[in-house]
Amino acid sequence: MFCGIQRRRYRNMRLAIFNTLIVGLMVSVVATKQPNIVYIMADDFGFNDIGYHNPDIFTPNLDKLASSGVKLENYYVQPVCTPSRSQLMTGRYQIHTGLQHSVIFAPQKLCLPLDEVTLPQKLKEVGYKTHIVGKWHLGFYRKECLPTYRGFDSHYGYYCGNEDYNLKTVCGFFHGWKHSGKYCGFDFHDDEKPAWSANGTYSTFLYGQRAREVIINHNQSQPLFLYLPFQSVHFPLQAPDDYIKLYSHIQDPHRRVYSAMVTVMDDMVGLVAETLQEMGMMDETLIVFSTDNGGQTLYGGNNWPLRGRKESLWEGGIRGVGFVTGYGVQNPGRVSRGLFHVSDWFPTLLNIAGGNTNGTKPLDGVNVWNAIADPDSSSPRTEILHNIEPMFKRPYGLNPKLKPFPNKHGIDTVKGHTALRIGKWKLHTGDPGHDTWNPAPQLYLTQEVDLSCEMDSENLAECGLFPTIDDSSVRLYDIEADPEERSNMASYFPHIVDSMLERLAEYNATAVPVLWPPPDDNCDPSLRGGVWGPWVD
Repeated sequence: MFCGIQRRRYRNMRLAIFNTLIVGLMVSVVATKQPNIVYIMADDFGFNDIGYHNPDIFTPNLDKLASSGVKLENYYVQPVCTPSRSQLMTGRYQIHTGLQHSVIFAPQKLCLPLDEVTLPQKLKEVGYKTHIVGKWHLGFYRKECLPTYRGFDSHYGYYCGNEDYNLKTVCGFFHGWKHSGKYCGFDFHDDEKPAWSANGTYSTFLYGQRAREVIINHNQSQPLFLYLPFQSVHFPLQAPDDYIKLYSHIQDPHRRVYSAMVTVMDDMVGLVAETLQEMGMMDETLIVFSTDNGGQTLYGGNNWPLRGRKESLWEGGIRGVGFVTGYGVQNPGRVSRGLFHVSDWFPTLLNIAGGNTNGTKPLDGVNVWNAIADPDSSSPRTEILHNIEPMFKRPYGLNPKLKPFPNKHGIDTVKGHTALRIGKWKLHTGDPGHDTWNPAPQLYLTQEVDLSCEMDSENLAECGLFPTIDDSSVRLYDIEADPEERSNMASYFPHIVDSMLERLAEYNATAVPVLWPPPDDNCDPSLRGGVWGPWVD
């Protein structure tokens, strides 16, 4: 009997070891499998502009995807378009690429530096097929700057920062340029050729349909990286009438059209998800959704209850809507309050793709995959440099008069603006930018919200539009307790201020000069058949 028990125990032990090996092998196979990656980016999408933050916005597809994954509720992007896109593509802060100031304007001889290694380039090294459908906005003055030279196998969309949704025309706006808006041209391309057939069709529909074609035509023996940066919901405010009618109850006309634009984009996200399902690819696809910066309140965006808007370093300009769903995400339906930043996608997506960061410049992004996939893991990120921007100024001379803050670290606290997050603390120096809170979203339903005076430099005094910020050039907030940035705690915690100024000085010592060339008249699209494109050989 004793021998029989021993034999059974031995047999069970062997079975347990066998099962362990099989499970381990299965885990290893899952861990090393390369998922498809679909990265969707919305443009100027406000914190309060998605259904799960605001039920007045109709985004059923985004809401469904977010509820099947993990919502990132402590997620940060940059305050304007180009810097967020550059950090996604390189994993490096803009102080390390020279793109600290503003965005790339069409007339500038400027692009993401050509010695920067991009995410699609690294993904191609490990076998990915790479496509971009939508907005580039990382420069195009020479062909080497184009997305098809920066790691993408194909590009369908436009190069500039904004354009007409139907006509695909862009005028070469540039702050302070005597020829501002002088040069206009067509900006829509299929790879490197002008796609004239796109003229007259609402761009969001085009991007949804092309993304569908990319998925359908993809050879599934290879992993897919589809980068889908929508034009939506950047101004100009344009949407099909049928969608505008969905929001006829909103009295404010800007908010009404903006909301319609959001819902068009949501429908196209739904089309992408439906196509992945149709092609049997959904279970093997990781979907990331992100905004590029906070909402622009002048054109219908809303960041309530956060302070500020696009172009500011207040939370309303940089705290973004973001979520991850699909492949590898455990315990779906979660909300994560771990700290995440747009630069983190570079090392994180490379990690799950089986790639590496060999050959890149030093990264500022952190691999946060475990914190996203596993509900029991915390984010390894503890700080974010939101930016050091020495050239920032408000339009129309609206900069507040600030008092210098004496410090031993050599920080000019009045110049430009800077923001740094460490743990729960956020430090501002200089002028953070437009500093009011959005009107409560319910206000748009009942009346027209007049912000037009902010775009009229001759009417500022009548509008009473002057900075409401006090004269403090250093401001400290406990973002966990005070996400609306209402209580400046700098005078209560001088030791925190001092340590964060010291950290800023360390970052500043690593910053490269700001790249900000003047406009070039040779950009004129009329010299190239009326089309925006490279003009320097």
